[in-house]
Amino acid sequence: MTNKPDPLNFAHVTDWVFDLDNTLYPHHSNLFSQIDVKMTGYVADLLKLSHTDARELQKRFYKDYGTTLKGLMDRYDIDPDDFLQKVHDIDYSWLVPNPSLATAIKQLPGRKFIFTNGDRGHAERAARQLGVLDQFDDIFDIRAAELTPKPARETYDRFLSLHKIEAGSCVMFEDLARNLIEPKALGMTTVLIVPHNFEPTFSEIWERDPGNTDHVDYVTDDLTSFLNSILPMSARETV
Repeated sequence: MTNKPDPLNFAHVTDWVFDLDNTLYPHHSNLFSQIDVKMTGYVADLLKLSHTDARELQKRFYKDYGTTLKGLMDRYDIDPDDFLQKVHDIDYSWLVPNPSLATAIKQLPGRKFIFTNGDRGHAERAARQLGVLDQFDDIFDIRAAELTPKPARETYDRFLSLHKIEAGSCVMFEDLARNLIEPKALGMTTVLIVPHNFEPTFSEIWERDPGNTDHVDYVTDDLTSFLNSILPMSARETV
């Protein structure tokens, strides 16, 4: 059972951490679908597979390794820079600028970070198109994670250490429940972002990430509204 957002429950937060894909930008933008297609194509070209077989292998790597990239590196020793450059060669105009989200993030008291399994260039381009890039203090990308993706515990530890963050004073926003297991264990507040109007089929989230409900404090399908609902009253008056 998740909680209702209340400003008092976020008064302790000094560091605000956001995943990028399908979190800062909405699932219905379909931007990540472009990356997904590119990844399938990369696997097919690399291993001379049919689209169907490449897709199946890609998803197996994603499930077993956390990212397709990690699976390809471990199994086939690919060049990560080549992979990241090719799969992020996409059309960012699919993203609609979101000034309301930018305002909400700006009003949050404390530091703000993007924490992504993608690379910095992709995060910067997406956040710039959304109009939120200038609201963030830094981006922790897959290279900063030394190519070890979420949900590995060492990656969260590395992020916290790099930015001198106390986990108990941090909140993390993610679209994958399994990526909130370690943050919750470390003491972070956790918020799961689901597709808009997803509530009637919430069970799909739990079926996709079985056993992870205990690691989610809050669920929302509208990040901007959620942030506005937890802003201190003094900040909310200026929004």
